[in-house]
Amino acid sequence: MSSSEPVALRLIDREFLIACEPEERDGLLEAAGFLDRKMRELRANAKAPSFERLAVLTAISVTHEFLSLRKQHDSQEQRLSDGLAALRSKLDAALEGEPLKR
Repeated sequence: MSSSEPVALRLIDREFLIACEPEERDGLLEAAGFLDRKMRELRANAKAPSFERLAVLTAISVTHEFLSLRKQHDSQEQRLSDGLAALRSKLDAALEGEPLKR
């Protein structure tokens, strides 16, 4: 059984009620605060966009940031994986060259 409760979120000058689980409340409020700040940043640099246009511009901007960060993360993860494979190979080679100690 779901125990979701409505949470009031403010984006620019509009309020939205969104149902969420109690344990998701803090994360939702944090996400809304982040989105509100991004929308305000874009609104400051745009010529009086409508709320809907501002929401779309913000969604594109945040998605672009997310995809860039994900690409960086994937690249770092691949380098780490490659480095670990190289270390494992060196360790295997070193262990094969030495007799086992009992």
